[in-house]
Amino acid sequence: MAAKSELQTKIFDYGEKEINHILSLDPLLGAVIKRLGHLDREVIPSLFPALIYNIVSQLVSLKSAETVWANMLERLGEITPDNLIKFAPDDIQRCGMTMKKAFCISEVSNLVVKKELDLDNFENLSDEEVVSQLTKIKGIGRWTGEMILILSMERPDVVSFGDLAIRKGMERLYGIEKISKAQFEKYRSLYRPYGSVASIYLWEISHLQEELWKAIK
Repeated sequence: MAAKSELQTKIFDYGEKEINHILSLDPLLGAVIKRLGHLDREVIPSLFPALIYNIVSQLVSLKSAETVWANMLERLGEITPDNLIKFAPDDIQRCGMTMKKAFCISEVSNLVVKKELDLDNFENLSDEEVVSQLTKIKGIGRWTGEMILILSMERPDVVSFGDLAIRKGMERLYGIEKISKAQFEKYRSLYRPYGSVASIYLWEISHLQEELWKAIK
């Protein structure tokens, strides 16, 4: 993940307690977790760059997001609100993203600088309150808010219905052609209060090659 090399990152913190809890309530997922072993999932603890990275990542491949991020570091410099407000949305857009995302990044930067968006206070908010704060900003949807909860704040119990890979992982794991919201909630309830660990494994399940998946399940 070279494009994020200038950011402070860490690995999502979980261990046997979370895995054993999931195994006790969902033996199917638990068995796959045991076969896959511990998965390292990188997170960005600093909320502002994490939020900008997740805006960049909306509806694009990991490779595309990393390319845009590298362009931003090269052309714009430090990913801080005080630096990004120096650039017009056109400048941000030239890094390789849509104008909609460029406007959103510009808006977030301005809101933080004006102290109208207090990221430092997010630790004091519930999951739903964090999502609510973020989705008030045009261009930020629930998926982005939930990714911030998992991949920056390390909140323990987040499983995003809006994430295609998580849904695909569930479909593959439970042999469902197209999972409904009701089915999703049923399985999601099995993971509480460690849904974020389940999400990490569902992401992995969704991306496994078919031959490897057949050997694991």
